Amino acid sequence: MAFSVNQKVLFRHCDPAGIVFYPRYYEMMNDCVEEFFDKTLGFPFNELHEVGGVPTAKIETKFCAPSRQGDLLEIVLRCLRLGNSSLSIRITARCGEELRFQSDSTLVFTDRSGRPQSWHAKVAQLLAKCVKEDC
Repeated sequence: MAFSVNQKVLFRHCDPAGIVFYPRYYEMMNDCVEEFFDKTLGFPFNELHEVGGVPTAKIETKFCAPSRQGDLLEIVLRCLRLGNSSLSIRITARCGEELRFQSDSTLVFTDRSGRPQSWHAKVAQLLAKCVKEDC
């Protein structure tokens, strides 16, 4: 099963037209990634940032329909491919059955100087399981 979080669209997410300002979706995606690392991998960002980071190296997003204040979004993260220091993921958001966005991105595990480093063994095992089992 994929990792998911619910996000209610708040006033602060919206622009003057009353719809989610698209950069706020990227914040929601990052929040989902952060929760995934904490809850699924047992590697919360406060610990991860002591040894490096997981910046986004590539991202492509399709915005399918607008979201408005009060909408409840289900944001789902799926692991697609694991590399030595990278992870390809897909994040989607739906309100009910309606797809609001789909984003494919590649994260890279880096050391504190920003250079790619291999995933820690335990994290790599859990990520490999997530790719295989869609968790």
